[in-house]
Amino acid sequence: MSSKSRPPLPRPASSTFDAADGDGYELNMGRWSRRLARPFLEFVGTHDAERVLDVGCGTGHLAAAVIELSNPAEVRGVDLAPVYVEHARSHHPDPRLVFEVGDACALAFPDRSFDRVLSLLVLHFVPSAGDAIAQMCRVAKPGAVVGAAVWDARGGFVANRLFFDTAAALDPRAAQQRARNYTRPLTRPGELAAAWRAAGLRQVEESLLAIRMEYASFADYWAPYLGNDGPGAAYVRTLPPDERMRLEAAVRAAYCDGEPDGPRSYAALAWAVKGVAAG
Repeated sequence: MSSKSRPPLPRPASSTFDAADGDGYELNMGRWSRRLARPFLEFVGTHDAERVLDVGCGTGHLAAAVIELSNPAEVRGVDLAPVYVEHARSHHPDPRLVFEVGDACALAFPDRSFDRVLSLLVLHFVPSAGDAIAQMCRVAKPGAVVGAAVWDARGGFVANRLFFDTAAALDPRAAQQRARNYTRPLTRPGELAAAWRAAGLRQVEESLLAIRMEYASFADYWAPYLGNDGPGAAYVRTLPPDERMRLEAAVRAAYCDGEPDGPRSYAALAWAVKGVAAG
């Protein structure tokens, strides 16, 4: 069943992200997490023979990038959404990659299990992010690197703001959704580093990662909003057909920006943090 026809699954308390279909996630976020994975790993590091945990693995791009950049003993990826785990398993068959359904706030691993514990584009969708960070620290071996990255939602997420700023100008309900979207936990400058220090991690460093989000056309840009994955699509699903058409026309005008439809490239920034687990 495609992302356009499958209804979203009930959203667990540990996530505010609507999850319905692996292919839908790829359109919405997976293609960008694939691009962000390498600069994130350059920041947090990789080493051979490690056991690595990818918390909130989505469709598996960070875990796969670990395999590409090093020779780990094993990479475990956990995600709340069974459809994303299924997609990751089917697209990343390397035997060193193990994907399973799991809750970031209740990781099913013993204490001090992993040499490196990572999370990419997840913690800002976890209402109890402190609980997830505590779990990441719990399963990290002494001296292990614990790292994460989240979008700079308010100041550095141009393609996403194009949609929500346009929608907010048309609909007060969209303005409320925009406010929730750009005040998510850990997305402001310094918040990740403060959370890492509060969790007892040492040698904490925060950085800013940059990628480009590139679209072939407005149809390519608009496609994720017609699916069932993510907050933008969740809002579009609430609109009656006439309001949806009105929004699409307004977003198309913002995307084209006075020029013919065609390729566009937008900057996207993510906050990243790393620290070392205490011995």
